[in-house]
Amino acid sequence: MATKPMTKTQLVAALAEEAGTDKKGAAAALDGIIAIITREVSGGGAVTLPGVGKIYCRERPARMVRNPATGEQISKDADKVVKMTIAKALKDSVNG
Repeated sequence: MATKPMTKTQLVAALAEEAGTDKKGAAAALDGIIAIITREVSGGGAVTLPGVGKIYCRERPARMVRNPATGEQISKDADKVVKMTIAKALKDSVNG
């Protein structure tokens, strides 16, 4: 099955190697990308990462949910959830 997820340190090292730069520059670039995605999605927008997918925020309406411990039906307020749609190119590379 799958191995452990790549850590941020491992991602920075791989990014530095791929870009031919130092780890400090790669870490700054990664932090910048994360900040941009967070700011855009928090504001209700969406970010498309070419070849990876689209990250966006979706609103969920108010609804009735069940407490699994007691079975009691309770009302849950409307909220927002971050979603990601995976790009077809990435799906095809994983499956084929």
